[in-house]
Amino acid sequence: MPLLHDDFAWLRQRVLRLSGLVLEHDTHALVETRLASLVREERVADITALVARLRAQPENTPLHQRLAEALANHETAFFRDASVFEALRTTVLPALMARRGRTRTLRIWCAACAYGQEPYSVAMTLAETGLLITGWTVRILATDFSTRALVRASEARYDAQEIHRGLTPQLRQRYFRQERDGWRLNERVRKPVEFRPLNLMEDFHPEAPVDLIFLRNVMIYWDAPTRRAVLARVRRMLHADGYLVLGAAEAAPLAEDGFSRNLIGQTSWYRPAPLPGTTASVEGASRAHPRPGATP
Repeated sequence: MPLLHDDFAWLRQRVLRLSGLVLEHDTHALVETRLASLVREERVADITALVARLRAQPENTPLHQRLAEALANHETAFFRDASVFEALRTTVLPALMARRGRTRTLRIWCAACAYGQEPYSVAMTLAETGLLITGWTVRILATDFSTRALVRASEARYDAQEIHRGLTPQLRQRYFRQERDGWRLNERVRKPVEFRPLNLMEDFHPEAPVDLIFLRNVMIYWDAPTRRAVLARVRRMLHADGYLVLGAAEAAPLAEDGFSRNLIGQTSWYRPAPLPGTTASVEGASRAHPRPGATP
């Protein structure tokens, strides 16, 4: 039986609360396809029976978590949007290292990390600059609401198709070893990455401010109120002179979100700025945007 209109409307509201994902009105077929595996796992007759089971359970049960995970898009790749990692290597990292020279500590957060390609790409970039072997303390926190995705990410094992997306032969040879069931990242690059479950729809607090936040290609699936709420929480986690980078297709934060835009090379990076009605509290918060490619 195809997905009923009332069931689809219920799914849209439930998934919005669980993950912030906005299911468009014309995505019935996509929803049915992505939930087919859940129908089989639950051993129910069809998607109508699955929705009936979901409706009968509280929102905080494992089945609802699996619902949100099944509908999430975990599409990712190593070094996705190469210009971001070029700006990270040539401009952002040197600027942060200059500011953190006394503590020699860097904290980076990759939100919605999916299967781990992004945080591992960050770690490889740090390895290429020597940061993983020169006495710096580096922590890369990688989070996702999907526990299944995090299990895969923590294994750092990728198949042939995944390993050839975004990785040069040189990086593959330098940081991966081939095993019978795929390719595995070496321990030195895995070590600074810590995976942890975190739902961006819920409130969260940092153990300490982070210097750099990757929040890429996730807000494109959210509505405006969800986006504003998450950006407010993200801003609280970011160090006063830190950086936020979004996906290339995502709209820039508004002024009232408390970020200023900096163009670095071909990419936009965002810095904390005074919220309307407040006074600048960090040096340079009101500086003009630097010219493209300049060190912020």
